Amino acid sequence: MRLNDMEAPSSPVTKKFEVQQSATKVMATVFWNSRGMILLDILTKGESVNADRYCKTLDRLRHAVRRKRPGLLRSGVVLQHDNPTPHRAKRTKEWLERYRWDIIPHPAYSPDFAPSDFHLFGPLKRRLGGKKFEDEDELIGEVRDWFSKLDANFITQGIYSLLPRWQKCTALHRDCIEK
Repeated sequence: MRLNDMEAPSSPVTKKFEVQQSATKVMATVFWNSRGMILLDILTKGESVNADRYCKTLDRLRHAVRRKRPGLLRSGVVLQHDNPTPHRAKRTKEWLERYRWDIIPHPAYSPDFAPSDFHLFGPLKRRLGGKKFEDEDELIGEVRDWFSKLDANFITQGIYSLLPRWQKCTALHRDCIEK
């Protein structure tokens, strides 16, 4: 005899609940300095980052900098990005050389030196945590809204907290920079 045959006729019918899909993950690239946000670049669904896409993002950054802070490009740009393949690709290096942008070395596997990782994304995750979004556009709108309302002191604090992190690494005599 099967288990189902042994159940009493008055047993409640098992209810199945419909699982609602939440918004998919969204990839965002953030560029900011001590004065505030410069560019928030969000990938469209199904798009991935490769060297060509990253160089297009750098083009958008370059135009945003020219529009928002025209004098900044005359004094040069120092960019800190981490070490994924698109950032190290030949095409990306050629782009950076063409526009004479300098790169701050970033130790491999070290989020301690990425201000976006240690200063921005934690508070953003806390803001988004527990919220349900109807679709990707609503999620992106919430992210843009959060970035647009960041306090100037919060932004400045994130940029300037990088220096003590580098100093601590140096003081510990670590080889902080990839050779």
